[in-house]
Amino acid sequence: MKVKCNDCENEQVIFGNAATVVKCLVCGRTLAEPMGGKAQIKTQILEVLE
Repeated sequence: MKVKCNDCENEQVIFGNAATVVKCLVCGRTLAEPMGGKAQIKTQILEVLE
């Protein structure tokens, strides 16, 4: 998925089933948290990539 950080507006590609906490590479805000399967996305999703 391509997501956009709510704080610094950095665009980043992340996995939808992340096994660890995914943070923004620029500001360090949490973008996704693992939930036992699919990750809980805590930011704006721009595009779903295949």
